Amino acid sequence: MISEVPVAPVAGSSPAVGPGPRARSGRWVLEWMAVLGVALVLAVCVRAYVGQMFYIPSGSMLPTLQIGDRIAVDKLAYRFHGVRRGDIVVFARPPLEQADYEDLVKRVIGLPGDTVSSVGGRVYIDGKPLAEPWLPHPEPVTAPSQLPDAFSLDHPYRVPPGTYFVMGDNRTDSEDSRYFGPIPQSLIVGKMAFRVWPIDDSVWLVILSTVVVVVLVLLLLVLRGPREAGPSSEGRRHEGPAGSS
Repeated sequence: MISEVPVAPVAGSSPAVGPGPRARSGRWVLEWMAVLGVALVLAVCVRAYVGQMFYIPSGSMLPTLQIGDRIAVDKLAYRFHGVRRGDIVVFARPPLEQADYEDLVKRVIGLPGDTVSSVGGRVYIDGKPLAEPWLPHPEPVTAPSQLPDAFSLDHPYRVPPGTYFVMGDNRTDSEDSRYFGPIPQSLIVGKMAFRVWPIDDSVWLVILSTVVVVVLVLLLLVLRGPREAGPSSEGRRHEGPAGSS
């Protein structure tokens, strides 16, 4: 006759038990805190060393940049190449600038060693007229300032080494190097990368790429979320009855 005998667990052994709900919840919170901390550090580093947003408060760059526009500035651009004529740059306020702005935005016109002059309302570089496709048509008059300084363009002016002669696109209403002189490269914050607002067509690609990256990161976080632990094979062995003859 076959009888069923209950089997007691071996002394000192216990079924495998996964982490409790409280432990899993705590780990989930820690993971999210770590992700947020890393994101915060990255944001600070990006703003300090990679790129930054700037607001346009005046009309000195009309019609290229409107009052209220927001632009993205690339702070790494000039680590890979030099400043180029025609670049739109953001720079810290020069000592001779009277406007109460911490940063200014202008276009690079004269490079170190260039001789800049104003002849008949047009800009000349080393005695040759400068083609400026960024200006509206008809082109505004580029007149010298009324200051007695050499950089006023009342006479041809040679740009000193390590400095840049900058102007606003709105030549008739822009305080630029004709008023505060050339700027040293040490004052340049970075190069304008694109206009953020109003949104240009070229910016949509950047926005969509960013959205895709964010969605992928969120999906990875969700997939790595807390899961219920199933019974171990050892636990399953103790669940069934054992026969004895």
